[in-house]
Amino acid sequence: MTSHKTAQTMKPATAAKKLGVYLQATPAEFQEGAVSRTELNALQTDPPAWLVELRRTGPHPRPVVAAKLGISIAGLARGGVTEPLTTEQIDALKDEKPEWLEKERATQAEVRKETARIKERNAERAAQSGDQ
Repeated sequence: MTSHKTAQTMKPATAAKKLGVYLQATPAEFQEGAVSRTELNALQTDPPAWLVELRRTGPHPRPVVAAKLGISIAGLARGGVTEPLTTEQIDALKDEKPEWLEKERATQAEVRKETARIKERNAERAAQSGDQ
């Protein structure tokens, strides 16, 4: 008896998340069908024109917007940004430098600094326990 392997598929929302794009901005055929791992890999290695354009101009999902602004997703919400933004809108925010964005960037910098400090402390502890 041989086992028949079926292609592993994912919902379009999952595939869009893995591709870093806003699902509602993707073509209808992408939104309507399941995406196999093979298809996802093909989209990542050789993206079609629609995917290249979407990644370049947006609209972008919140994780991408937050990363482009250098803040957290929660920081976006605190700043009142709840909708996907285009690259042009993100650039305009960077140029305007609203007070909330500057505050969130400072907060994010502190979080990164604290994370690095904790990582370094844990590495030192691990080295000390390895010496004993």
